[in-house]
Amino acid sequence: MKVCELIDKYPFELLSTGDLERTISNVYSCDLLSWVMAKGKNNTAWITVQTHNNILAVASLLDFSCVIIPEGIKVEDEIIEKAKEQEIVILSTPLETYEIFKIMYEAGIR
Repeated sequence: MKVCELIDKYPFELLSTGDLERTISNVYSCDLLSWVMAKGKNNTAWITVQTHNNILAVASLLDFSCVIIPEGIKVEDEIIEKAKEQEIVILSTPLETYEIFKIMYEAGIR
């Protein structure tokens, strides 16, 4: 599944632009940044409730496809602007993490 397909087919809002044609190869959810850095993989859709500057550093370092902020959690404009500058895709959704994993699983992402 590509990031643009996720946005088109499901309730995800694009907060910052980047490569929307990127393939999502896997999905990961964790809020402990050091753990994400140790376990994250290229082309991951990362689900986190964190909304501070450090999520951009981790997403960039590990070359994630996108960062997904669940449950309608607000992301400050400053973070969105920095993500746009770095071309890191941030998506927002009212869905809970479990529901996001169900979508990814049904799309064949394991």
